Amino acid sequence: MMKEELLAALRVQCIPYIGDISSRKLIAHCGTPAAVFKEKKEALLKIGGIGTKIIKELYDNKYLTAAENEYLFIQKQRIQCLYFEDEDYPKYLRHCPDAPLMLFQKGKINLTDKKVISIVGTRNMTSYGRLFCDRFIKELAPLEPVLVSGFAYGVDIYIQKLANELGLQTIACLAHGLNQIYPKSHKKYCEAIEKNGGFLTEFWSTSNPDRENFLRRNRIIAGMSEATIVIESAERGGSLVTADIANSYNRDVFAVPGRTNDLFSAGTNALIKNQKAQLLTSVADLVYYLNWDLHIRHSKPIQKQLFVELEEPELSIYAFLQQEGKQMLDEIALRNQFPTSKTASVLLTMEMKGLVRPLPGKQFEAI
Repeated sequence: MMKEELLAALRVQCIPYIGDISSRKLIAHCGTPAAVFKEKKEALLKIGGIGTKIIKELYDNKYLTAAENEYLFIQKQRIQCLYFEDEDYPKYLRHCPDAPLMLFQKGKINLTDKKVISIVGTRNMTSYGRLFCDRFIKELAPLEPVLVSGFAYGVDIYIQKLANELGLQTIACLAHGLNQIYPKSHKKYCEAIEKNGGFLTEFWSTSNPDRENFLRRNRIIAGMSEATIVIESAERGGSLVTADIANSYNRDVFAVPGRTNDLFSAGTNALIKNQKAQLLTSVADLVYYLNWDLHIRHSKPIQKQLFVELEEPELSIYAFLQQEGKQMLDEIALRNQFPTSKTASVLLTMEMKGLVRPLPGKQFEAI
């Protein structure tokens, strides 16, 4: 984005009374951000939601000064700016009606052809939640997803630490500008996250981690991914807000069930009970409901392990594929009398062992 257009976009973004929806309306009507400030007042008044109060603010030079100061900060800190029409702007987020006009990014984020999943949960993670995260992320790792979270205490930071340990790309969405880190105790994780992912925010360097900013941040977490997973939550909490936002965007929501008397499973159990989330017990559930093709990128070809010991249901599925040739996932499940989600999980394990290969259209064949 050229300097003139970037300054204009920043200027639009910082003007009071112009929200995400109105700012996009303005720019769509005028053609470019810079054109907004060259348009006649009479023409602007014809745009729905744009009144004299907003127009008065448009021509106030203090917002131009603010935009110039933020531009200098961006240049000095080498921050990447993502305008909502840019190719690098998160594709899922772009389709949300209240998506931010601009995002600011630090790190090495690459969303091209990636499966993007948001994972959130309570700040008071229990041993149950921790054990689930350990197993789930390790099982998910071969699919090389991008994991999005909020860099908060508890589930958020634990997921992002696991992602770093397993070499998965992770994105931390912040509720403040990129001139600071909150909570400060998480500063030690910044270098690792920037090397294999990065930080994303819509907030300027003048913004602090105020309560309302966390609520706005949650819509980015929900909007930039194809699904949101809630690991643990009490009856109320920010992760439930994120789940509600994801539902409003018609995105898939998953929740990890827990015992009925566990405080930090009350929220996830309620999501499942009220049909606001699919029950999640393994990666297979995610694969099945999101209709993912089980194709894993391997740096080296996997060879079939000779004399590998198979147990049910691997034995039945492998014998079936050897006899019948390539088959659809649903057919494999039906003929072997296993649930589809369980069959998907077994096939994933078998692929890792070099026993089957995935084919287009959710088909599989024995190797």
